[in-house]
Amino acid sequence: MSTTTNLIRDDFAAARDVLARCSADTGLHDKIRRAGDLLAATLRGGGKIIACGNGGSHCDAMHFAEELSGRYRLNRPALAAIAVSDPAHLSCVANDFGYDAVFERYVEAVGREGDALLLFTSSGNSANLVRAAGIARKMGIPVVGLTGKDGGALAPLCDIELRIPHDGYADRIQELHIKIVHIMIHYIETELGY
Repeated sequence: MSTTTNLIRDDFAAARDVLARCSADTGLHDKIRRAGDLLAATLRGGGKIIACGNGGSHCDAMHFAEELSGRYRLNRPALAAIAVSDPAHLSCVANDFGYDAVFERYVEAVGREGDALLLFTSSGNSANLVRAAGIARKMGIPVVGLTGKDGGALAPLCDIELRIPHDGYADRIQELHIKIVHIMIHYIETELGY
């Protein structure tokens, strides 16, 4: 068997192993249920979900928001979810205040009590996400964090932390983050009666 064939097989096996750990982790399942309840209650109460992340995690935040504001499996009314992805905002704040402030400033500008903040990070140590969680907590906005490894500096700032039990590369963590995104969207839609 070629080295590339082994690589492909081994990558699938590694992904399967992390998925199997999460599939068996009833503590994680309970936290996903609690996060789904919180996010569904946010939407039911007229609030919005603000999602943030960096790099691949930024794409996960956008994916979460578009599935709710657009469409997931079935047609239903649009749900109030936004990802912090406006390039004018990001470049303005990064230029004037530094990149560590880009999400904090957005939450401060558009976040309101009754909203929820959803943060994606494989390490838990992105300073801009930690600062966003800090301002959200000051504003009375609950924080749900999707993390990995040891949860990093973000873990103690989360009202609910969904940590992937993996200490290796970020790709395995991000693969499970997107699985949790789809589970939570399905859960939210079900809770809201769609």
